[in-house]
Amino acid sequence: MPIPFQVGDIVKTRKQHPCGSDEWEVMRTGADFRIKCLKCGRQTWITRVKFEKAVKKILRQAGETENS
Repeated sequence: MPIPFQVGDIVKTRKQHPCGSDEWEVMRTGADFRIKCLKCGRQTWITRVKFEKAVKKILRQAGETENS
């Protein structure tokens, strides 16, 4: 059963991006995901299987406020 990710979720990955950040924003979901690095702004496409393995945890879900 796939993990329910939504556009706008902020996730932490197991490995760091070359810029040094490990936090990404989900820009598109489906069979492939488009994610954006929160430090450098680089966007990349990744398959759902690889994305689900790469995600360590969901830091903030879409629609959640900073103070919640």
